[in-house]
Formats: sequence, C-alpha cells, structure tokens
Amino acid sequence: MRPTMIPADPHAWFPQFYGNPAIHALASACRWTISGQIGEEDPDDPDKPPTRKAPIDVRHLLTGCTPGCRHAGSLRGAFALDETCLLSLDELTAAIPNAANTAFYLQAQTDGLLVLDIEPDCPPRIATDLLRLPGVLYSELSMSGRGFHLVMPMPQNFHDFPVAAGKRVLREEHGWYELLLDHWATFTRQPVPDRIVAQVDAATAAPAFTSIDNLYAQLAAKARESPSASATTVDTAEDMPDIPYSQAIVEQTLASARHQLRDPSDFNHDMSRWEFSVLASLYGWMRTQLRAYSALGVEYSAGDTAWLLYKTALDVIPVRPKHSQRRNGRPFLLDRAAALVADREASSSSAD
Repeated sequence: MRPTMIPADPHAWFPQFYGNPAIHALASACRWTISGQIGEEDPDDPDKPPTRKAPIDVRHLLTGCTPGCRHAGSLRGAFALDETCLLSLDELTAAIPNAANTAFYLQAQTDGLLVLDIEPDCPPRIATDLLRLPGVLYSELSMSGRGFHLVMPMPQNFHDFPVAAGKRVLREEHGWYELLLDHWATFTRQPVPDRIVAQVDAATAAPAFTSIDNLYAQLAAKARESPSASATTVDTAEDMPDIPYSQAIVEQTLASARHQLRDPSDFNHDMSRWEFSVLASLYGWMRTQLRAYSALGVEYSAGDTAWLLYKTALDVIPVRPKHSQRRNGRPFLLDRAAALVADREASSSSAD
C-alpha cells in the first residue's frame, strides 16, 4: 500500500489551522521551526545522553552544513529566537510542507496570546472543562492524540499577578496542564475529532473553570517568586576556575548526599522543582565541606560555590533537553546553581 501524501499546499489539508485568525496573527513572526532529533547516540559511549527532540535551526537545515560545523548529527538546535535560525509560518510551510511537528516560540506579552497544553494523563473531566472554556481561539490534538493544545487570548487579569506574569510557564500541580507564556509551543495542525467535540458539547456538570481569567487566576495565585533574577548577582567565569580542593569537596558532598535526596515523585514529577530541591540539599552538605577548608585559610567566592554545586549536581541530576539551554550566558544548571547560591547568601545576610 502506497503511503498517503500530503498535498503540495498544506493550506488545503489543514484549513482549520491556516485559516484561524489567532494562528494568522502569529504567522508573520520569525519564530517558527520544526522539532527534530538533535545529537546522536554514541555506540562507544553508552553513558552519553541519547538523541533528544528539540526545536531546530531550520535555516541551517535548509542551507546545509558548512566545513565549520561541529554539531553532532545532521541537525542543530535553534540557538536564537529570530531570523538567525527561524522562519515565518509562510516560509516554513513553503520550505517543509509535510512537517508534522511545527514549533513556535510564544512570547505572550508580545503576541497577546497564551497556549494551554493539556497532557494525555489529564483526567477526562478536567480536560473536558478546559475544552469548554469560553473564548478559546484555536484547539487541536497533541502528537500523542490524547492531549490538546489550546490558543487563547491574554486574560484581562494578567498583570494582577506580577510574579506569574514573569514566568515562562504556569504548571498545574499534578502536571496535568500548563499555560505557556514565554516558551516553545508545538502545533500538529490536527483538529479535535468530532466525537470529542460532541462529548464536550454534551457536558452538563458545572465546569471547574468559568473563564480564561478564572483559569489563569487559579494558576497564577500559586506562582512563587523565582530566584532566577538574583542569579545574575553571582559572577561565574566562562570556564570553571582553579578552585582549591574542588575534587575533594565534590566527592565528599556526593558521599554525604547518597540516598538522601528526595524523589521526583515528591514533586508530582515536576523536574524543575525537583532539581532545585536537589541543588538546595547538595548546597547544605557542601557548606560543611566549605567551612572545613575555609578553616585552612581558603576563601571561596559565590561564583566558586556555584561552580562546585554545578559539578556536584551533574553527578546526580539526569540529563534532559532543558539542560542544553543557556540562562544569563551560562549552562542552564550552572545558572540554577548560581540562583540557589544567591538565594542562600541573601537569606544569610538578612538573618545577620
């Protein structure tokens, strides 16, 4: 049996997507690409992280590698959120018409839109209530066919929650759904099936969410101040400096921490929260080592501590795609370590 081919003009195949006013409003921004497999598995190094899926540098894909390319595999990740790596929707559609996993970097406060990502394990009753929200501008199935993506306008109460407004994502505590504010959003272009639409229309129970503003308020009210901003107060060099007794400090901290760290299930598998908990725990044990060596006359700066904490964390925190990102000009986990150190030092100073 010959495979079904997507027609040359995807607009005819996905009219609900391309004809939607909300999608049209995002189309001209040069923040569109596709997700692809970044990196490659090394058969000689079984401990190397496997291939991961991430938004790619689509312009590089179209022009091809140059002799100076050093990335693993045939693709490289998008490292800039503009025309350096990305395209407009029309450009992307013309270049790769049969892409099944279109990706867009959403900037809610610029675009005036939010994306609600409903996970496949979201309880049906809650998923139905979310799909019933009045004012949703676009809806589709996720790649799994069991979750949903909803595009909705910015809530009128957005700026009533300053902490939440500065977040990239607002996640429901169980991970059943999340609001994307400043984040990659994927689009399958596959409409919600009629049978699910009929089930949603037939629902008669009082909904858990009365409006988009109500949904946002429920998530935004629980948002906590992030120490990310304070991370910039900790200066870390581009490369790890020569820190006295660094190997011993890392090894002794790991020996103390073994079998003492909390499990991701304690955080409903919210890996960002779990990782920060791990960093906090490691920092507590590391302080004992730092005090011991400080007694020998060694001085450790906040940047030194952040580097030591980062190196220790790499041994106990599993690699995930987010770690390839850079924050404040440094690797994601190093920035998280710097944020933790800044937070603890600020707390210590205020207690003095």
